[in-house]
Amino acid sequence: MSWFILIQVAYLVAFATIHSLLASRQFKIFIWHFFGQEMDRWYMKFFILIAAITVIPLVLMMILFPGKKLYVVRSPWRWLMFFGQILAGLGIMLGFRDAYPRFSIGQQLSKAEEVEPLRNRGIYCFVRDPFLLSGVISIWLTPFMTTRLFVIYILTSVYLYLGSLHWESRMMAQFGKEYEDYRKKMPRMIPWKRNSCSEINKQIKVQV
Repeated sequence: MSWFILIQVAYLVAFATIHSLLASRQFKIFIWHFFGQEMDRWYMKFFILIAAITVIPLVLMMILFPGKKLYVVRSPWRWLMFFGQILAGLGIMLGFRDAYPRFSIGQQLSKAEEVEPLRNRGIYCFVRDPFLLSGVISIWLTPFMTTRLFVIYILTSVYLYLGSLHWESRMMAQFGKEYEDYRKKMPRMIPWKRNSCSEINKQIKVQV
């Protein structure tokens, strides 16, 4: 492994650490204590902005110093891969749109009896974690591959999976048995079950 790959890996680890810190309950308690309820409105925007800014150097490193070429997918298959990445990007946007109250800091920090019922809608009626599915599709449908890119994609896939486990532990803490029932009926990543929102919410006794 070259020194440059080590630099990329170190940066990815730093990015993952920052990302995990911002997503942690402890940091959200700290933010809530100093900024109050208004932060609930802005925190996700702040989180996305920080993630976008901190990922730019990693992207630049991969573009400027890609490493040895492993393969290049040619037309028309590359356009199908681009289309898949567009669909994955749409999945990420739907994940944010349909997530309330999953991302509400106020809800995450509330007592169990104060938490709103789990309202599953949109993309969450197909998979539990649309960010895991969309993230994996987005990176591995890149129509070219290099040695350094391959290492980063492997580590990113591992991080996405670990992030999914963190997501589920947070959902369990926030919604308790409701989420446990939902998890038993809904696949994590691959939408191999056919469920309607009304059916899945009725099964876990959620009022929508």
